[in-house]
Amino acid sequence: MRGHSKRFRSLAEKLEHQQLHPLTAAVDLVKQNATAKFDESVDIAIKLGIDPKKTDQLVSGTVSLPNGTGKQVRVLVFAKGEKQDEARTAGADHVGFEDLVEKVQGGWFDFDVAVATPDTMSAVGRLGKVLGPRGLMPSPKTQTVTFDVNPTVKSLKAGRIKYRTDKTGNIHALVGKASFEPAKLTENVRSFVAEVIRAKPATAKGQFVRNIVLSSTMGPGVRVDVREFLETARKEA
Repeated sequence: MRGHSKRFRSLAEKLEHQQLHPLTAAVDLVKQNATAKFDESVDIAIKLGIDPKKTDQLVSGTVSLPNGTGKQVRVLVFAKGEKQDEARTAGADHVGFEDLVEKVQGGWFDFDVAVATPDTMSAVGRLGKVLGPRGLMPSPKTQTVTFDVNPTVKSLKAGRIKYRTDKTGNIHALVGKASFEPAKLTENVRSFVAEVIRAKPATAKGQFVRNIVLSSTMGPGVRVDVREFLETARKEA
């Protein structure tokens, strides 16, 4: 396995690995370390105080970031009749029904998120084995099985993202681009963490948010002090 690049090691050496930073300072550091020749993505990793082996403690949902992700989101919509026209008007990239079901069954996955109207799910449901493992299966839980096609597509195109815990109890998500203004990145992170905290399972005990790390695509991770988020959550409770 290849080690980190000389550039990455140089950036990492400037950071005290265990040091916690207020969110605004962490965002500034991430932007300073995003020195690649392209607009790096900014990602968040959250370690949760859950037991990932217990299904009633798994965390998932959707959140609309106030300033979007900076990423072009390709939206596919399975729909019939007038709902197809509604999807196209809203800006969906791919719209159809049986033709798209067949295309996906054939191994085509040139989209980032899929939406389906309830009256198509008898056919779309057969795609669970291929879409499920990729996190692309429409679901009522993520509000992607709906007749409200227009607002759903617009929300997804504007930056609504899905999140879920992995096998180790961590959540990873895109929260913006390094080119974003610091205030916009900070606002996105606050919104995302607040949504995750609101999704805390009733069976989870102890401190829910254990660790938060921000990083750019090519930069080292910067640890964020979680206390400000926990204090905000206590005030809102």
